[in-house]
Amino acid sequence: MAMVMPAGGTQARSAVPSTTDLPAPIWHPSPNFGARRDGQKPSLIVLHYTAMDDAQSALHRLCDPVHEVSAHYLIGAQGTLWQMVREEDRAWHAGAGSWQGQGDVNSRSIGVELDNTGAHPFTEPQMAVLEALLTSLMSRWAIPPDGVIGHSDMAPGRKSDPGPRFDWRRLERLGLAQTRSSAKGPSDAPVRLFRELAHNAGFPSDVDDETLLAAVRLRFRPWGRGALAPEDFSPLCYTSAQT
Repeated sequence: MAMVMPAGGTQARSAVPSTTDLPAPIWHPSPNFGARRDGQKPSLIVLHYTAMDDAQSALHRLCDPVHEVSAHYLIGAQGTLWQMVREEDRAWHAGAGSWQGQGDVNSRSIGVELDNTGAHPFTEPQMAVLEALLTSLMSRWAIPPDGVIGHSDMAPGRKSDPGPRFDWRRLERLGLAQTRSSAKGPSDAPVRLFRELAHNAGFPSDVDDETLLAAVRLRFRPWGRGALAPEDFSPLCYTSAQT
């Protein structure tokens, strides 16, 4: 039987500036975890989609030692919240990649899986619980809005979740993700400057131009197509002083 267990270091319920209180997570332990390396503590929250048919299938996989994957939390489409790994421990969700020039993202992050195939919108109950969970985690671990990222942000070309259907602007409006700039980009759209701005925002620099552009677009303007354009610079806090 699933057990209710408080999240590490706090009560199971937290007061949040949301219409939805954080529900007590259902404790469903996964054997797939280890100690955080070098004494690191969570400074990032990585959002994923499960890419599976339903939450129970995802829960089974995330707790199966054969697959060697896990996450700290899973939020079902109807808003059910499961916790599989203590926040103090290192879940196996991020894999290869980096953010802000640092690798081993698993050791410095909390992984949140969302029950979604990647092909349909995220439900209102799910997003409401995510907002409450993010508020609680960010407060508990002093994680700033720019520490909330997608799997595709830290692993360009390798991962695409939480995907083009995820509503990043909703999180931004609530202060739960880095607010994008609306500054006008340069008319000549130089690749060198785009790479510099993307790297300064946290994106990995060890990928080719096309892969980096795809990752930035997936986060900020998934409808973007074609060659690098001035609009691709805008969310990366472009200013004329950087030309």
